[in-house]
Amino acid sequence: MITNFFIPELNNHYVQELWFQQDGATCHTARATIDLLKDTLGDRLISRFGPVNWPPRSCDLTPLDYFLWGYVKSLVYADKPQTLDHLEDNIRRFIADIRPQMLEKVIEKWTSRLDYIRASRGSPMPEIIFKM
Repeated sequence: MITNFFIPELNNHYVQELWFQQDGATCHTARATIDLLKDTLGDRLISRFGPVNWPPRSCDLTPLDYFLWGYVKSLVYADKPQTLDHLEDNIRRFIADIRPQMLEKVIEKWTSRLDYIRASRGSPMPEIIFKM
């Protein structure tokens, strides 16, 4: 997938400022995978065994975890899809409906989370930060 889809797609866009973050799944952190991503992204790789190590299981710091999956899931299952096609249609529709303004707010929250973690030297985050 990285070789056949991701890298060619990167080459189709101006991504000099792009940082790539992935989780610590074993297949994602195999030496061959990390080497390929380092060759492609240089120091802009956030991954276990990558140039920038991402804390494991840090849902406080991962917008996909603290926002996107829960938000999309709440919408996708609201009408109780009964078929795989219906489920897939819901997923596509609700992902497509996410507006830039919402993502800007998510990024604002993300930077405040990073500031809090940095200032507290990694302490748990208070519940108030989890509200959107």
